[in-house]
Formats: sequence, structure tokens, C-alpha cells
Amino acid sequence: MSTEQGALLGPADIRELAAALGVRPTKQRGQNFVIDANTVRRIVRTAEVRPDDVVVEVGPGLGSLTLALLETAAHVTAVEIDDVLAEALPATVQARLPEKAASFGLVHSDAMLVGELPGPAPTALVANLPYNVAVPVLLHMLDTFPTIERTLVMVQAEVADRLAAGPGSRVYGVPSVKANWYAQVKRAGSIGRNVFWPAPNVDSGLVSLVRRAEPVKTSASKREVFAVVDAAFAQRRKTLRAALAGWAGSAAAAEAALVAAGVSPQARGEALTVEEFARIAEHKEAGA
Repeated sequence: MSTEQGALLGPADIRELAAALGVRPTKQRGQNFVIDANTVRRIVRTAEVRPDDVVVEVGPGLGSLTLALLETAAHVTAVEIDDVLAEALPATVQARLPEKAASFGLVHSDAMLVGELPGPAPTALVANLPYNVAVPVLLHMLDTFPTIERTLVMVQAEVADRLAAGPGSRVYGVPSVKANWYAQVKRAGSIGRNVFWPAPNVDSGLVSLVRRAEPVKTSASKREVFAVVDAAFAQRRKTLRAALAGWAGSAAAAEAALVAAGVSPQARGEALTVEEFARIAEHKEAGA
């Protein structure tokens, strides 16, 4: 173990651990393990993890990022779906950071099914999310745990661009709007392919989400607003008058809701802010 690496896992450690467990990263679960200590420390710095933070990590894998988080945070709870990885992680923490073992918790579950976490309420979410479930997992965690103030996720670069996109961007869409319902979202850096094992075929990006101090001001529920968002982007090339016809009950009803909300019926979904989607939701005719 190099002094620079300290308690963290390096390439040889990762491969040795994986071999001992009989683990081969699976494409099905989007597993790419981080093998670079500098990268996980950079993620912790970028996430601005503080000594009093309670961090929840989704998909800890072999524990590369988990150990880096434990070096700084007051408590880390990892959510892992894989049976073998979930069983092995506490032992890895005990072996490499024994003084922090009591500050670590494990939830062996699919993150999409997690409704509560043991121990203190989480203040931060930091995770290397598998690209195939990144957006639904992120939105589920933000929705389920309102105490999460700061989030930093590593995702496929394309997903990072979508999450952080603003109105008018070519890649602005459902993930952008829904993430913005909860938080101020921005790109927070790029991660190359060579820090992973196996090396993925795509680059990765870091996305920072800071929860809104005040929720979006609207009388509509989140479910109602998200229904408008889903309808608006289901047929991107259509005007909102046409795209929202099914949601509103007819094109005429959609136009009435849009006009009442102060939005042009000829506009397209990619031009609207989350606040404008919320206003549209407020004006859906009763019984439509």
C-alpha cells in the first residue's frame, strides 16, 4: 500500500479483491470500478464533503469511493444491490479503515426500493452511478430523502450533459427539468476512462446538485408537474399545443392551459423552465 494511496484501493488492490471474491464486473449492472485513489479523493473534494456530513452512497462496488468518503465524513451509508459486493464491503472497511468501521452502514437493496436508511438522516449523496439507472436512482433519492442538501454523482458524460442542460439546449429534456425541480444543477468536471476497471467505452462526468432553498412555487403537485414534463418531451418536435393534447384532453384544452400559464402554444418543451411547466400544470381544466 503506497503512502500516497493510504487506506484507499489502487489498481492491484481492486483486482486482487475482485479475484478473491470471484467478481467480474457486469455490463448488466453497469459496473465499472474506480481504481484510482486520486480520482476518488477529487470526487470527495468536489462534493465538498464535510466532517459533519452523513453521506449516502449508491453502488459502492468494491469500496473505492466508500473509503475516501469515510476519511472525511461523519458517517457513510452505502446502498448495494449485488449480493457478493454487499457481503464483502464491511470487511474491506474494517481491514483498511478500522477506526471508521463504526461510522459505516450498509443497506443491501436495490436503491430504487429504498424508502428509509438506518442511522442519522443523510445530508449528502455521493455516488458513481451505473449509466443505465443513473437518472431514476438520482431522482428517487432526492425525492425520498429531502434532508440531502448536496449531491455529486459521476455518470456517463452524455447523462451529465442532459442533467445539467438549461432551456434551449439541444440536450435539455426530462432529466434536466426533473432534476431542476429539486436542485440547482451544474456540470462539475470530467472523468477519463482510464481510472476505471474495466475501462468503459465512454467518458464520465461529474454533476453537482444543490437542493433548492425554496421549492418551486406552485399549487400543482410534483406528480402533476412531472406529467406535463413527460407529455411535452414525448414528442419533441411537436408544439406544446399538439404535444399536450393527450394530457389536457384535447389540443384546444392544451392551448387554453398554455395561454392561461403565459406560455406560447407554439413553443416546444425544450424552451421551458421548470417554473413554466409548473404554471401549465396549474391550469389543467378540471375533469380533463
